[in-house]
Amino acid sequence: MKRVLVATSGGDCPGLNAVIRGVVKRAAQEGDWEVLGSIQAYNGILWEPTEVKVLDEAAVAGIHYRGGTIIETTNKGGPFAWPVYNKHLGQWEYVDRSDEMIRKLQYMGVEAVISIGGDGSQRISQQLQSQGLDIVGVPKTIDNDLSATDFTFGFQTAVQIATDAVDKLVTTAASHNRTFILEVMGRNTGWIALHAAIAGGADVCLIPEIPYDLNIVLDKLKKRYNSKGRGSAIIVVAEGALPKDGTVHAAAATEVGYENVRLGGIAYDLSRQLKAAGFEPDIRETVLGHIQRGGVPIAYDRVLATQFGVKAFEYVLEGKFGHMVSYRHPDIIAVPFEEAVGQCNYVRADSDIVKAARGCGISFGD
Repeated sequence: MKRVLVATSGGDCPGLNAVIRGVVKRAAQEGDWEVLGSIQAYNGILWEPTEVKVLDEAAVAGIHYRGGTIIETTNKGGPFAWPVYNKHLGQWEYVDRSDEMIRKLQYMGVEAVISIGGDGSQRISQQLQSQGLDIVGVPKTIDNDLSATDFTFGFQTAVQIATDAVDKLVTTAASHNRTFILEVMGRNTGWIALHAAIAGGADVCLIPEIPYDLNIVLDKLKKRYNSKGRGSAIIVVAEGALPKDGTVHAAAATEVGYENVRLGGIAYDLSRQLKAAGFEPDIRETVLGHIQRGGVPIAYDRVLATQFGVKAFEYVLEGKFGHMVSYRHPDIIAVPFEEAVGQCNYVRADSDIVKAARGCGISFGD
């Protein structure tokens, strides 16, 4: 019996279970393959005792519509930066356990690994491949920030959740003559904010790729109110948005093994800035946060995730390692890891979708 190991790493994302199911369903057709799931990314291999589970058709039955991942995930540590507490120094240190992990996988009879994750996860995949581990990557991120694929699964679900929030805020904003600021995820890109702003009919959309001028935002908002102060407005702001000549609202992470800065809080900063600039209508802030990562994936993401899972296992059969599956409409193809992680997928200020937003009257504050 041949073995392939599946790992989900990084933040959770709607559609992860559909990928896992796609891998298992396709592998079952071969008859001589066993699929193992490593718990919490590669932690399940590195822990003592090892924590993996057999993923057969019974284990994945009906999981395609469930959010999260049945094998759990983590965005802390990893085989190249395993946290170890030094009692003598009273601090955490990080050690490279990648060679040990590869040896352990070989001992377990694992012939290949399918790594489902975003940019950081696929960089780890690239490093492991260079050390001799046969690995195939599957792109995963609600941020849609991987340039090697047209879309990543989970993104459309996150947009739908954000759009639903805009729809609900519109009615309460109109009822109270208020301005609502909705903060959404996206890290250094504005894809979720941009799509939700267009779909929800927002008045202002602030994204990292287009630094905003507060005075221009202020002028746009004032036009939404009459001389008696009656009116309403919706601002959708990406967590990584920033003012011209300003900085992103972020804080250093305090969690052991978590390397990324923690973004968030721009909604409250913007609210304070607008009030300090003399904006008189009431302002309320809503931060969606991890609501965008959870829940049932929409049909689009289930289909794309299933395609990715099936194709990833077929690349294992073909020995097409060192590659990540990618959606290039209308096909699912393979791209080398070097291309997969080479460039972030930023929103271009001159793109058609930004022009469409401007054509609908959405202000980017520039």
